[in-house]
Amino acid sequence: MYTGFAEIYDDLMQDVNYEKWADFYAAMMAAYGIRGGKVCECACGTGSLTLPLCRKGFQMTGVDLSQEMLWIAAQKARSNGMGIPYVRQDMRQLHLHRPMDAVLATCDGVNYLLTEEDVLAFFRSAFNALRPGGALFFDVSTPYKLQNTLGDRLICEDSENITYMWQNQYHESSATVEMHLCFFVKQKDGTYRRIDEEQKQKAHTIPSLTKLLRQAGFENISVFGNSSLDAPRDKEQRWHFAALKRAQDEDINQA
Repeated sequence: MYTGFAEIYDDLMQDVNYEKWADFYAAMMAAYGIRGGKVCECACGTGSLTLPLCRKGFQMTGVDLSQEMLWIAAQKARSNGMGIPYVRQDMRQLHLHRPMDAVLATCDGVNYLLTEEDVLAFFRSAFNALRPGGALFFDVSTPYKLQNTLGDRLICEDSENITYMWQNQYHESSATVEMHLCFFVKQKDGTYRRIDEEQKQKAHTIPSLTKLLRQAGFENISVFGNSSLDAPRDKEQRWHFAALKRAQDEDINQA
């Protein structure tokens, strides 16, 4: 996932304010009593959120399936003087060398888990990676966004160095959106290199995700709106979830 265009991913995400996003995640963690300590960010991509969280004093670990993304993240961390470990792992099967104070899955990571079985596997994996009293924090694009903002749309963009066409198709029966992306990246000699990607996201619901979190052993579950510690509003584009691993609980999901 996100392997073919890892090298241009940061160019495409230039309008995302990762510093502000990191502030919000720090606020969510503080609301659960986590103001520092060890944090694992799953589906970390090129580390654009991992870095500002590290600057806030968290001991970050980045996890992603894309080796190309992780290589870029590691280069960015080194250039900023940060010794952040980046590990290629499936978020559904975390194997971390020490218990975490928090586990994060940002920027739609859970949307890419297409079945309840996959979501539950991640929640259980995160639960077992946490210390007692730790917490899981993640965000998802809402069903409203996937159906109405992305939905059945063709999105085109032409910039100086990158031109892309992004064709989406929403399937109501499965509550998924298929995304077909075609990029043309300008090379040094003036020619263009074509990169094709196909992605799929699932429109998860609050009741479904809450049920699976409880099934994995989490409690004190909260759902917030986009960049706000208030309850979600109608037509919200993004939900943020927070869930606690109770301090006296043992790892109940071990096989």
